[in-house]
Amino acid sequence: QVQLAELGGGLLQAGGPLRLSCAASGRTITGHNMGWFRQAPGKEREFVAAIRGSSEITHYRDSVKGRFTISRDNAKNTVYLQMNSLNAEDTAVYYCAAGGGALMYLIDTYNYWGQGTQVTVSS
Repeated sequence: QVQLAELGGGLLQAGGPLRLSCAASGRTITGHNMGWFRQAPGKEREFVAAIRGSSEITHYRDSVKGRFTISRDNAKNTVYLQMNSLNAEDTAVYYCAAGGGALMYLIDTYNYWGQGTQVTVSS
């Protein structure tokens, strides 16, 4: 079992940066794909970014490319999501997830989920 806990959410103005962290416990995240997803009110949970467990290969949804960066520190068992140039459309609850599979953007490939952290961007 892997327990995940997201930190770093908050309220900020458009254009600002924010870094989310996801601390894992119970098992090492080494070898797991790690992903960030988000869910806005009234919408389905959607893929944001992921980093492969066996390499540093990353994948992003188009709307965050160039603004968001996912990274991992296996020694700290932690994954990060650096978000820059935030806008109101980024407002959502952000979830960290751990899993496996070739298609990192698929929600069904993730077995473990955090509770989520709210990010609210005011325009």
